[in-house]
Amino acid sequence: MDRVIVYPGGIPLDTDLLAINRNAMIALGYLAQMVLGSNTVIDGLACTATTPSSMNISVAPGSIAQLSVIDASAYGSLAADTTDPLVKMGINVSPTQFTLQAPTAPGQTIAYLIEATLQEADTGLVTLPYYNAANPAQPYTGPNNSGQAQATRRAQTVQLQLKAGAPAATGSQVAPAPDSGWVSLYVVTVSYGQTAIDQSSISVSSTSPALQWKLPALRPGFGSGVQSFSASGTFVVPTGVSQVEVELWGGGSGSFASAAGTPSGGGSGGGYARKRITGLTQGQQIAITVGVGGTAGGVGGPAPSAGGTSSFGSLVSATGGSLNYLATITSPQNGATPPGIGVGGDTILSGSAGQAGSGGQGGLGGAGAMGGTQNSGTTGVAGLFPGGGASGAGTGANGSTPYAGAAGAGGLVVVRW
Repeated sequence: MDRVIVYPGGIPLDTDLLAINRNAMIALGYLAQMVLGSNTVIDGLACTATTPSSMNISVAPGSIAQLSVIDASAYGSLAADTTDPLVKMGINVSPTQFTLQAPTAPGQTIAYLIEATLQEADTGLVTLPYYNAANPAQPYTGPNNSGQAQATRRAQTVQLQLKAGAPAATGSQVAPAPDSGWVSLYVVTVSYGQTAIDQSSISVSSTSPALQWKLPALRPGFGSGVQSFSASGTFVVPTGVSQVEVELWGGGSGSFASAAGTPSGGGSGGGYARKRITGLTQGQQIAITVGVGGTAGGVGGPAPSAGGTSSFGSLVSATGGSLNYLATITSPQNGATPPGIGVGGDTILSGSAGQAGSGGQGGLGGAGAMGGTQNSGTTGVAGLFPGGGASGAGTGANGSTPYAGAAGAGGLVVVRW
């Protein structure tokens, strides 16, 4: 940060004071960019209905940090600097009110947009006294005794604007897009015949750049939140989150039952993928599919099934363990292959194949990626979670008794942010 130097006995200059202000502004701007980045960020500016309710809404005090330039016009005696970029902060210390109108046609609704931008303006016009060298006891009024009023403050505030969309049939109304250089904060819907606005009419814009996390709430490292899915569902992007890391395991395959005198092979494990996904928006809903474990094979049928694929929307997936195409209900000794594998991840791994049955013992069940293999038993043993293949079934002490196979383990999806 630059600092002005003055000396005892030196004649004070107006630029000394102006440079102090500009230097402080530049330092704060770079500090803001270091912490917040160069994209627009708002803090505060909560939008609420009035009490008692009316057709007015109120936007609370708050601030905006927005990329601009050091000075778009001359700052007193300092020349304009329109070349060098700078993050600036605008502050509103008082609330701002807007009055909304209901549409005039029955069955229609209007969506209003509240947008914001940084506003910088010279204010505080005052006719200042100036030193009169010819008669110091009688100061000039304004520069060169012109009587001209001059701005005494360069104010940086949040400029707020209400923008009405086109009236449309209720349910089909669309909020207007923000103007160039502005950011959208809130959408307020007003229907025909409405005489008062309550809080349910006000929603935060999906693209609002509101600052969601304050320093005391931040946690070190990536992974301040985690959500695990062992069954299919929907992931809703949390407030303030724009990127997540996803891990997926596909389901493991089931194993055949043994046949008389023939042990069965083990099922294969599901694949694995990990991916860092960016560009998400808060409230965005992403379908989660968790691959189910393959079903167990029964004595004399039915045949087992392969493991299911796990996926995070269409962005990344992990396939389930497959069945060996050579294995049948009457010839079940072949271990399941190939195992599942990750698709589209930054990191992808395959599970392991099930082992063939031999010597009266069922084959080992293949492991899900980074998991363990399942030991065989007389009856097949279910795969190890997540994504493990079931072990094959043996033929018993007499070597001729068939036993049922087992189910593969289900997959898993873990989302961290």
